[in-house]
Amino acid sequence: MTKKYVRFRVNDKVHYGVIGGSSINVLAGDLFDKHNVTDVVYSLDAVRLLTPCEPVKIVCVGLNYRKHAVEIGMALPTNPVLFIKPATTLLEPSGEIVYWPMVGQLDYEGELTVVMGKKCHMVDEATALEYVFGYTIANDMTARDLQRKDGQWTRAKSFDTFLPLGPSIVTGIDASDLSLQTYVNGEIRQDGRTSDLIFPIAYLVSFISQIMTLEPGDVILTGTPSGIGALQVGDEVEVRIEGLGALRNRVVATRGS
Repeated sequence: MTKKYVRFRVNDKVHYGVIGGSSINVLAGDLFDKHNVTDVVYSLDAVRLLTPCEPVKIVCVGLNYRKHAVEIGMALPTNPVLFIKPATTLLEPSGEIVYWPMVGQLDYEGELTVVMGKKCHMVDEATALEYVFGYTIANDMTARDLQRKDGQWTRAKSFDTFLPLGPSIVTGIDASDLSLQTYVNGEIRQDGRTSDLIFPIAYLVSFISQIMTLEPGDVILTGTPSGIGALQVGDEVEVRIEGLGALRNRVVATRGS
């Protein structure tokens, strides 16, 4: 049975909750451990959705769709290509992506994102999915000009607001073959399926766990399909993943504009 969990602010307080139709039941306890669903209910329209979790580690996988590697002229990797984004990149659903002055070309990258549910270290591929709590949507915003200029990706991927995440964490779903699409101002730009991943989810979780301990709430961005492209100030970018919903954000020149 699938469930949709959200993190939200209402009356200056932050809660976790589970969505039922157009309302949210507040959770008591730890989302990733013991918790129960309370009788406190809010309308979805009455709350401000936040990023659905607060990861300590944001692990990203590059070049994990064959057609994407081809479109940017890079060889298919023999091992997952990993990089880290800082937590300050996180942006809530419907938050505004800032086109910072240092950036010359701002690209979208819609991605299926794994949310870890249990502490995970040195696990094998056969048991890796047992450590996954659920899945959400991310947009790995990238300063493409700086990525090309620097040769490594830290600066290009690390600006504040460069990781819209949400709107919910969906549990109980098979994420091995989901449609993933990205739209800009209503026009489709990316159209892929998670079955095209070079390294599947279980392999990624196992591989990363050989390097670092993954903890509850940490996230893994699994890569983006072909069709990446540039955004301009004023554009609305929307990432849709089958069964997970849609993540929509607008590009602005400065915070609060």
